[in-house]
Amino acid sequence: MRTDRKAMGGWWKVLGIVLVIWAGVAVVPVQAADLDPYVVRYLRVTEAIELPMTGDRSQSFSPVQLSEGKRLFEGSCKNCHLGGATLPDPTAPLSLDALRGATPPRDTIAQLVAFMRQPMTYDGTEESVWCRQVPDTWMSQAQVENLAAFILRAAEKAPGWGTADF
Repeated sequence: MRTDRKAMGGWWKVLGIVLVIWAGVAVVPVQAADLDPYVVRYLRVTEAIELPMTGDRSQSFSPVQLSEGKRLFEGSCKNCHLGGATLPDPTAPLSLDALRGATPPRDTIAQLVAFMRQPMTYDGTEESVWCRQVPDTWMSQAQVENLAAFILRAAEKAPGWGTADF
């Protein structure tokens, strides 16, 4: 009877190891599928990063959130902002310097979201006819924040982002 218990104990250990391996394999591809290779390679994001939410407060964004922001950018912004350039107005790219130089500045998540919700000209004097408004019926607050996070991180890290050399 003791040998049967030992044999059964070994069987349960093997079954446990198989389940752990299977669970890991089942979870990893789903997470990996949510990560955009561009975010990992060019934005250098493999774990959550802090980005400025307002002038004095930051917020954490995961690689998955930045990947969602990239997908939103590609689906809604890339036609006019390829590589961070602004094709309708090349004097107002999405580089960090240009975002800081706008009136009001657009170099935080909150400021970029405010711009996307109500686009204004670069000098802030009138509504922009070039950039379309992103109402909350189109993108949720979380989605528009992920989009803004992607833009800010790309402006910080992506080679050639917001320049004529994309």
